[in-house]
Amino acid sequence: MKDLLGILNDLRRPKLLIRAARIGVRDYRRSSCLNRILGQGQMPRPGEAVMRLIEIEADIDEQRRTADASYSVTRHVEVLTAMMGEARLLGDTAR
Repeated sequence: MKDLLGILNDLRRPKLLIRAARIGVRDYRRSSCLNRILGQGQMPRPGEAVMRLIEIEADIDEQRRTADASYSVTRHVEVLTAMMGEARLLGDTAR
């Protein structure tokens, strides 16, 4: 099984989404962003957060690919930003 960072590196998304998320990751605030996406509760460790975010993002990307009317670009960028921010934290803790 691939490691989490490997899975993230293999994701293929439109360049504009990735570019927007990279811009957003500069201002990433873990507590407020994860609470908004994952709901209130105990803050998960970065690895657990990345796994949950990958699942959420896959559902959102499926909405995008199927032109689902409930698809939200804003939500997609927010989740991608959180994934990048958590991956950064995960990489920092691995070192």
